[in-house]
Amino acid sequence: MIAVIPARAGSKRIPQKNIKLFCGKPIIAYSIEAALASGLFDEVIVSTDSHEIAEVAKDYGASIPFFRPENLADDFSTTGQVMAHTVDWFQRNKDKLDSACCIYATAPMIMKSDLVGACEVFRFGGWDFVFSATKFLYPIQRGFKKTESNGLVMFNPEHFNTRSQDLTQAYHDAGQFYFGTPDAWIDNSPLFCEKSTIYELPFWRTHDIDTPEDWKMAEILYKIKGQTDEL
Repeated sequence: MIAVIPARAGSKRIPQKNIKLFCGKPIIAYSIEAALASGLFDEVIVSTDSHEIAEVAKDYGASIPFFRPENLADDFSTTGQVMAHTVDWFQRNKDKLDSACCIYATAPMIMKSDLVGACEVFRFGGWDFVFSATKFLYPIQRGFKKTESNGLVMFNPEHFNTRSQDLTQAYHDAGQFYFGTPDAWIDNSPLFCEKSTIYELPFWRTHDIDTPEDWKMAEILYKIKGQTDEL
């Protein structure tokens, strides 16, 4: 099994996002260190088009067996395409795989225990994918949107008077890690389907980092996490 950390250059909203210092060290280091500490992976690969990112990744123990081709390093390249490329490259140049785990480079809340737990679910459940997810904190059935005139309309008005405890619990992708079979990655199989399941994380350890404000909040949450007994 390999771990693959996609980390291209060219982030626009947060320059040098994948190697920007987060609470004292490059943010990609947290993903690399958790993957290595889990003991699950024969190799932890960083897929990048950047020599600078590659040097930082190698400093923390990751391997850079190739540089990502240009057609997979633009704003429209998907994680699935990057994973398919890496899995295919590894099986053609090194060895056959039984599975591969995608770990995002900007996931400082990641914990080795979660990787180990999710891997166990994946190995013994016969799933195409097992990935990190968490609960929505508020019933999505009660969500609403603004109209063009700034009025409001519910997405599911039939649930206006439904009690919260009678509504189905909804989950969302936590954006940390994704275990998958080689065929599922190469075939770009759908993630949200009956052949996938989740490994649930507490909501306070999941936080998207897309803007400078997100970054600041993530650092606050990370410092709080360090003061708990759950490390």
